Amino acid sequence: MGDMNDAGGARLLPWTGSEGKPCYLVGDGTGHVSRVADTVESVQLGMADDLLDHVADMLADRRATPAQLRFLLARMGEALADVRRIAESRGARLPVLICEESDRDQK
Repeated sequence: MGDMNDAGGARLLPWTGSEGKPCYLVGDGTGHVSRVADTVESVQLGMADDLLDHVADMLADRRATPAQLRFLLARMGEALADVRRIAESRGARLPVLICEESDRDQK
């Protein structure tokens, strides 16, 4: 993934392609697909936030069944994968600060 981002400023999109392979977008970040990706990321982060609230409620409820907890865990895994992909995408688009060798030696 890092090679593609380094080579052409490609953005890792918040969805996968066929066979679960990552999708990338090359562009300046102002086009239609970039706006759709921003919207999808926003929805995915909102869903993860809602899921965290639900987790707290379910764990506080001692009547939750093993099947309910397994279902919740599966959804949490999906949300975590989405959030990780978003973090990778956004992290890859951050500007890289290059320290001078003398700065590194002083630390």
